Amino acid sequence: MRKVNYDRFPSTKISGTIFQGWDDIHVLLAECFETKMVLVVDFYTGVNEEEVMNELELLSPTLLINTRDLMKPEEEIKVMTERFMTDDILFGYVTNLTLSDYFDVEKLETARKQMATAAGKVIVAGAGAAMLASADATLVYVDMARWEIQQRFRAHKVKALGVDNRADAVSLQYKRGYFNDWRILDKYKEGLFHQVDFWLDTHIADKPKLIDKETFFKGIEETVKTPFRVVPFFDPAPWGGQWMKEVCGLNPEKENYGWCFDCVPEENSLYLEVNGIRFELPSVDLVLLKSKELLGEPVEARFGKDFPIRFDFLDTVGGGNLSLQVHPTTQFIRENFGMYYTQDESYYLLDAKEGASVYLGLKTGINKCEMIHDLREAQKGKLIFDAEKYVNKLPAQKHDHYLIPGGTIHCSGSEALVLEISSTPNLFTFKLWDWQRLGLDGQPRPINVERGKCVIDWQRDTEYVNEHLVNHFTQVADGDGWREECTGLHPNEFIETRRHWFSKSVTHHTGGSVNVLNLVEGEEAIIESPTNAFKPFVVHYAETFIIPAGVGEYTIAPYGKSLGMECGTIKAYVRF
Repeated sequence: MRKVNYDRFPSTKISGTIFQGWDDIHVLLAECFETKMVLVVDFYTGVNEEEVMNELELLSPTLLINTRDLMKPEEEIKVMTERFMTDDILFGYVTNLTLSDYFDVEKLETARKQMATAAGKVIVAGAGAAMLASADATLVYVDMARWEIQQRFRAHKVKALGVDNRADAVSLQYKRGYFNDWRILDKYKEGLFHQVDFWLDTHIADKPKLIDKETFFKGIEETVKTPFRVVPFFDPAPWGGQWMKEVCGLNPEKENYGWCFDCVPEENSLYLEVNGIRFELPSVDLVLLKSKELLGEPVEARFGKDFPIRFDFLDTVGGGNLSLQVHPTTQFIRENFGMYYTQDESYYLLDAKEGASVYLGLKTGINKCEMIHDLREAQKGKLIFDAEKYVNKLPAQKHDHYLIPGGTIHCSGSEALVLEISSTPNLFTFKLWDWQRLGLDGQPRPINVERGKCVIDWQRDTEYVNEHLVNHFTQVADGDGWREECTGLHPNEFIETRRHWFSKSVTHHTGGSVNVLNLVEGEEAIIESPTNAFKPFVVHYAETFIIPAGVGEYTIAPYGKSLGMECGTIKAYVRF
């Protein structure tokens, strides 16, 4: 049994100003009223509004305004957002609304008059509160990472923007967040960064932490200048396995873990360890604030403030097959969902046990009408879909790499630990067959045969798969104690991947693009700057780490228990 060294709580360590607990935060906010009589507390969606509002009431304000009371009626907001929510259980359309669209103009004006005539302390709280801020106000922002919001969806504890949808199915809550609320509030928050005086972390109930503006920006600046990791999160799945429990040190009592999202900056958290105290914020804040330094100017020019590369784990060791699925083409996703790039991906086998397999592409010569008929009948429960009649089932081994451009039917079989390397859109999976099983909620998971048939590339048959999609490793460089291999990806995909094997230090360069890497072989490795531009950064087996584009040149070498051994990394970056 190897000793677990996977770090589940990576952080950027800084010194600064931090307050813990509501009592200390009350004292600070009360002091703010000595110089500014208006306190504005703005919320991201997903905040436990009752907790925060109750604490603000303890400050005994003369006037307390909740911004929900200033919004348009809920039914009007539902009508306004209907075209983005659509009538689909999973998929919506990317919104073009702004936060100001949610507010009633007359109610806003009345609130401003109340604030102007109030004698004493005034507090405005809720999403959009800063719209009522003036130069003589203290501004606090209560941020929230999307992964934590999703946990609160599952508990049916938080309201959406302008709508109380707590009773809705989790999939509908997520859809409203993904297609509408999060996009609106990210755009709004982007305009507030330099106005905020204090940042409030309420990710853990009743254990708030607060940092000031200087500490916040110090953490952002320190992070973007060095290799870093976002906070991984782990989740069970109907097909989930047991590998991550051992390797990542997870709770052995849990039935399974199917997912690990260890590089999805739009949804992950970022930890700032301030004077030894962990402060949590959404890692997307770094993307929004430092897109050019993080992504690289050419990548920012192409993707804006989207982080375009995703790394995650799919654990089926001791579990089951993933759903047989297909991702949409770029044209389909643009026309139907308002997204401008699709979920092209690949499977890198970080580990594979006996019997591991990957389903990939169609068998040559199949009858596509017969296959769609069988999928439809299986969806109705009238037959068991014979996947191996139609889809190639390939034996999989550790360090194999399978390329999966949009339109390619695929799934991982059991007994595999897949490092999924993909472009970032993470919702757009059309499930075709789910092996007669139920989701974790005891209900069948949504099947999308009708959408799937519109995007399947029927030319991706056995010969195509073998020639273009399986283990196309080409050595492109070598040196003293290292060699570099090109592993893809498919020409349709904008991500390039390179694998390095090394027993000595090997030099890398970001080349103008953010680099995302995983240590796929070896216990530990150290990343260093040839010019000492950042402190040495140690990573461990299976950890994903990000090298900001602005870092430029860096080296990776075996470290600790890996000294004298051959290690391996897989690196992804954006092709130009």
